[in-house]
Amino acid sequence: MTDIREKTVPYGTVSSLKEALESAERIGYPVNVRAFFPLGGHKSGVADVRKELIDFVTSVSAHSPKLELIIDKSLNGWKKIAYEVVRDQYDNCIVVCNMENIDPLSLRTGESIVVAPSQTLSSDEYNLLRSVSIKVVRYLRIIGACNVQFALNPLCIEYYIIKVTSGLSCSSTFVSKATGYPLGYITAKLALGMSLVTLKNSITNQTCAWFEPSLDYVTIKVPKLVIKNFIRRSDGSKISSKL
Repeated sequence: MTDIREKTVPYGTVSSLKEALESAERIGYPVNVRAFFPLGGHKSGVADVRKELIDFVTSVSAHSPKLELIIDKSLNGWKKIAYEVVRDQYDNCIVVCNMENIDPLSLRTGESIVVAPSQTLSSDEYNLLRSVSIKVVRYLRIIGACNVQFALNPLCIEYYIIKVTSGLSCSSTFVSKATGYPLGYITAKLALGMSLVTLKNSITNQTCAWFEPSLDYVTIKVPKLVIKNFIRRSDGSKISSKL
């Protein structure tokens, strides 16, 4: 992403307390701290200040033969925004829809309420992230559907690219139902070398695939959670639900 001057979340890999402190100072508190390949969120947490980071690293060191940690900027409380982009081999791009998690970034999308289109973005924020989404997909030369996710500061226009998923993702079904745009069908045809300009929308049978859906309504996805599987505790960044 640095080639196209776009920002991803700052991070560092460390193997000692000294390196951890230096990395956290460079990134800026608060920071997420997690061991390499943690299972279920174990050996992970959030350090708001230097002392909490020292305590966490010391605790992990006491139980691990080799200290290997990833430290990245904590974005808890930021907005999570996603854009569903489609591109063909001729570099034609459209944005099918954008989505916004009602819950802040620290909650997983699968356990969060999602609304399409976004409801709290200003015109400047919407168009900025839309342009960045298209730029990212074109830079990566992705053909077909692609989901680009952002963390957006709720207090100012500051963002990070947090995830890019090429092909059909867990959001594709929601987007297709919300917009009437057949992402699976279009993606398959584009993989065969067809163009967005010549393809027809198989649902409307009138508009071409190059036409961006315009929504005058709101669609909401609400997760179905089995409450009895939740463990009543809060352990920082650990995953405590079993869905």
